[in-house]
Amino acid sequence: MTSSISRLPSNTLRHQDAATEKPLAAANKPVIKMAGQPPTPPAPKLIIGQHQRTLPSSSNPNPIPLLSFFTALITSKLSNPPLPSSVDPELVLAGNFAPVDETPPTDCSVVHGQLPSSLDGVYIRNGPNPHLRPRGLAHHLFDGDGMLHSIRLSRGRATFCSRYVQSYKLKLERENGCAMIPSVFSGFYCLADVGRLVVALARVVTGRINLAQGFGLANTSVALFCNTLFAMIETDRPYAIRLTENGDIETTGRFDFGGEAPINMTAHPKVDSETGEVFSFQFFPFFPYLTFFRFDSNGSKRQKVPIFSMKKASYIHDFALTKRYAIFPESQLEVSAMNLMALKGMPMKFRPTAQPRIGIIPRNAESDSEMRWFTVPGFNAFHIINAWEEEDEDSIVLVVPRALSLENFLGRIEKVHFSLQKLRINMKSGAISSTLLSERSLELGSINAAYLGKKNRYLFMAVAEAVPKMSGVVKIDLESGREVASRSYGPGCFGGEALFVARDGAGDEDDGFVVSYVHNEMANESQFVVMDAKSPALEVVAAVRLPGRVPYGFHGLFVGEKQLETVEPWPTGLSST
Repeated sequence: MTSSISRLPSNTLRHQDAATEKPLAAANKPVIKMAGQPPTPPAPKLIIGQHQRTLPSSSNPNPIPLLSFFTALITSKLSNPPLPSSVDPELVLAGNFAPVDETPPTDCSVVHGQLPSSLDGVYIRNGPNPHLRPRGLAHHLFDGDGMLHSIRLSRGRATFCSRYVQSYKLKLERENGCAMIPSVFSGFYCLADVGRLVVALARVVTGRINLAQGFGLANTSVALFCNTLFAMIETDRPYAIRLTENGDIETTGRFDFGGEAPINMTAHPKVDSETGEVFSFQFFPFFPYLTFFRFDSNGSKRQKVPIFSMKKASYIHDFALTKRYAIFPESQLEVSAMNLMALKGMPMKFRPTAQPRIGIIPRNAESDSEMRWFTVPGFNAFHIINAWEEEDEDSIVLVVPRALSLENFLGRIEKVHFSLQKLRINMKSGAISSTLLSERSLELGSINAAYLGKKNRYLFMAVAEAVPKMSGVVKIDLESGREVASRSYGPGCFGGEALFVARDGAGDEDDGFVVSYVHNEMANESQFVVMDAKSPALEVVAAVRLPGRVPYGFHGLFVGEKQLETVEPWPTGLSST
């Protein structure tokens, strides 16, 4: 059952691509030049169709003479080899992956249908949006400063806003007018890349960079815990954010759980809806690679469990939580600092001989000795949509998009097929079985949040074109094990994560809406689309024309109006860094 929404209207206001657009702001700092130093190159142009946009250069001279000398030497003496297409900024930052400017709160028009009264609240989605244009530097899609795109819905009206997360890295680079903390994730490809890291380390030594204040991009997800909204990334601590009454977004600070949090944590923490406890983990490139921890509802640490039985830096992005267990999926991707030092690109490598495992540990465990590992050949998963314990308490069920052809994940993600499967693990016998739920490539999905960690029936999954660029939505019935509804966004139209929002007072699990930002690449226009989750064709009940283009991004969250009234800008009684 497949339907298609009509092409997005072509008269939406163009944003970020018009000739009258202002360039991204860069600090106008005085520059000290060394004798013989080459002149600062003009800021490069980002070409989008017939329009061009000037972005600040990421390689302005450094105001400290010695560091300026080394920066100039690196730029002028060490030539960069051709970059792989996956990290070539001219290719990566093209089309609707190109960065946009901030948009202040702006009223929007409903161009189709009517916004449901039970949908009053805020939808807010995170994603990468580099504020500096990489000049001759590698840039992976997953890099880029975090930008939050929110739409506030109230009594049939909509207000849209886009704001950068005010991370330490962003503020530091704006103050200095140049890139200060190099992107390690995009990789090292020549000696110049190593040289830039040396310069950054020199800035740390001289006190120009204080890593204790942060180093991440805050570009992956939005989470609500300790009664506060956070922008998240797995390589740093979370940043608390505040939504104002007029629809604006403010960053209130970097949160460290009162000094008890590790230096980084997953972008996908889990909250027990009954106790308010927060469960999370730290994945780290050095041993111990995995540390499981939890906090109470006030943000005070309860327990930290280093997982010493994990002997390799097998990449773990997400985990699952059931009534009694936490579940961690190892993959065949391994973090490798040697890849960087050997100038082989990104700090990850695919290990075809590695045997993926699923680790299951009691969620109230006190030591690694309680962790059990189950080997599942070829099982690579980055997100777990849901997991629960069966009534006999002998089996655990996981619903997971399994990544096939994983060797393409970092370079040619469009070649990775995400096979949605239901995996059953017998905790007594160790037997594992799996059921294929769809032939399509499905990722970036959601469930009714009230069923997190409990047996549920329905999933809403985005159809993968090239994650995070998604061509439609599919509804899966876990009881029948098949698709029961689907919707294509139409030719040239792509969305992102399919987020389910339950209707107020709903009795049925699937009574609600599926929402996403959808971009029309032919008209270069974006909409906020609301679909009826119970409809056999996921009918569009409302579409809001947005004042600007919304780049493809990662994960989002909906906060209802009643809950929004109780959200605090900062967890009570806890400090920031």
